[in-house]
Amino acid sequence: MTVLSQDLTTDLPMDLPVVDLDVFLNHARDSPEVQAECVKAAKALITYGALVLHDSRVSEQDNSTFLDLLEDYFAQPEEDMKRDERPELSYQIGVTLENTEKPKCAVDEPCLHVIERLEPSERPLDITAHDPDPKCRFFWRMVEPPPYKTEFPGLNAANITPGAPHIKERWEPTMNQWGTSMKNAVEGLTEMAAVGLGLPAETFKDAGRYGPHLLAPTASDLKKYGQQDTILAGFHTDLNFLTIHGRSRYPGLHIWARNTGKRIPVKIPPGNYLLVQAGKQLEHITGGLIKAGFHEVVVNEKTIDVIEARKRDFPERPLVRISSTFFWHLSSDHDLTPIPELVEQAREVRVQQFNLGKDEGEEVEYLPMKVGEQVQSELKHIALMV
Repeated sequence: MTVLSQDLTTDLPMDLPVVDLDVFLNHARDSPEVQAECVKAAKALITYGALVLHDSRVSEQDNSTFLDLLEDYFAQPEEDMKRDERPELSYQIGVTLENTEKPKCAVDEPCLHVIERLEPSERPLDITAHDPDPKCRFFWRMVEPPPYKTEFPGLNAANITPGAPHIKERWEPTMNQWGTSMKNAVEGLTEMAAVGLGLPAETFKDAGRYGPHLLAPTASDLKKYGQQDTILAGFHTDLNFLTIHGRSRYPGLHIWARNTGKRIPVKIPPGNYLLVQAGKQLEHITGGLIKAGFHEVVVNEKTIDVIEARKRDFPERPLVRISSTFFWHLSSDHDLTPIPELVEQAREVRVQQFNLGKDEGEEVEYLPMKVGEQVQSELKHIALMV
């Protein structure tokens, strides 16, 4: 039994582990403090598929400025936003308007089986007859251009800046300021996770150096979709490597930890804290040792409480729920192949889960492919690519 799986037999707390990136940044890499924090990060991703990351470099004010900008952007008339839409690029840049993206789990059999294995009281809101999500999104690239010609130019297109005068002048500095903070934080975590998994620190970071990373705020109009039990983003996993979130002004994000089978309402502490979730690329490269985390965004009682408070305290502000989200990707041309030593650990964990009575469904075969091929396959599942 490996050090990473030995504690999975215990009852797990419902609060996500908090990993301190400051320890990694401010101490020697071979120090006991750093090694322990890296193992903690790896265990959290294996066990929960998510963690809370502390990074003292992150500014709550930068997040607030970002949320203000995106509320203003998504309060515009739809015809103004439509100018920023690029369906010919599979919506991988610019805006995606509401009722476009479909939750993969509405039709994906393995995903539906995950829901069936949950206790009825812990299942997500029903998506089996769910239409495309009533959310909008904007993709803003935060990339280092590769020094080679990519095989996937559509996944690496140039950014689009909105044209409205009250938006345009604030757009690039605000997006880049907050995007850089989240990119730096999540890249630090890629190093911590690699060390915790027994790999060289740069393993994942180097593989994602030229990735099509996306600052990806998601918006939901709470005037139109503010009724309780409205699904804003149906039960799904993310297709990228790691997803990192700042605090939203509105509750409603639920995640499912791999080992609890429980629906966990996400609470990010105020200040220098971010939520990180595992995506499908991390699942693939670890051979399933780390599973992509399932999550949904819905309108619940606490969402409605905040809606009423925002109406009272900020009557001039748009009632738009913005998720402060960043998708960190491996490079499109990188060979996505499971790391052999992690595949063996994945088998151990799977057997251990089975012996604990936790059925994880049929074993998945993670075939070698280019990252760009994996992304394109996932985009077809959610109706963003034909």
